[in-house]
Amino acid sequence: MDVMIEARGLSRRFGPIVAVDDVSFAVGRGEVLGFLGPNGAGKSTTMKMITGFLAPTSGTALVCGADIRAYPVEAKRHLGYLPEGAPAYPDMTPKSFLRFIAAIRGFGGAEAKKRIALAVERLALGNVLEQPIDTLSKGFKRRVGLAQALLHDPPVLILDEPTDGLDPNQKHEVRALINALAPDKAIVLSTHLLEEVDAVCTRAIVIASGKILADATPLSLASRSRFHNAVRLSLAGSVRDAALSLQRLPGVASVEETDDAEGAALLVFPREGRAILGEVTDLVRTAGWPIRTLRVERGRLDDVFGSITGG
Repeated sequence: MDVMIEARGLSRRFGPIVAVDDVSFAVGRGEVLGFLGPNGAGKSTTMKMITGFLAPTSGTALVCGADIRAYPVEAKRHLGYLPEGAPAYPDMTPKSFLRFIAAIRGFGGAEAKKRIALAVERLALGNVLEQPIDTLSKGFKRRVGLAQALLHDPPVLILDEPTDGLDPNQKHEVRALINALAPDKAIVLSTHLLEEVDAVCTRAIVIASGKILADATPLSLASRSRFHNAVRLSLAGSVRDAALSLQRLPGVASVEETDDAEGAALLVFPREGRAILGEVTDLVRTAGWPIRTLRVERGRLDDVFGSITGG
């Protein structure tokens, strides 16, 4: 794996408070790492240390091989950073702000125009280019912040809540952009939206109280859920007799009555996550139950997140 981000024992104290406690991980090219955790877990603080925005109490981070503490300018050349809140100069317009960022990054003339035009197109900023940033909605401010992070086409992106404040269509567009960029970059994004992890992340780290509690693919995390391989069964008639029959199957641990869009349904939970679809469908055929829907649950990240973090 071509390692592009490496956190080495990052710790940060604020007086007696330990915000981040000996965090280490690596991210390679083509990976999109979702950083998950409850409020105050240490996500933003870790990202600030990786980008050089905040000095660690101990430890360091390498960006494309450059130590952020020893060679901060070299490391930051490889970085695109969307901070928490997407701060920008409020009296500037998006056009003047992006010109300013282009100049800071060393671009001028036709090259600057080309890069600004591409960023504006990617983030659909054409209609607000001449408005003061202070007058923009939260979603547009976020998109301006993301545009500046992408302007120099960096190999590493650190994105703190990239879809915060966006409407559903805008979230979809930004997630599609992240997926398009991912093959050639290493991307770390923090989010509190578990569906975002499913949509864009190849890997997820769960952090709480400044410590890493889990590091796995979203699919692997979902498999820890009690819903993993559970079967959701919706019948046209009464579900109570069906529940009793399903409970007698060898692979079934429990059956719970629930609701779906059309009425009562059953959740059939397996023993130790085993696959029970075959047992369930055989019983459905034998009994001749009139089913409306039958599907296997992959597992629920919110369930796993709560169990890992104690929420």
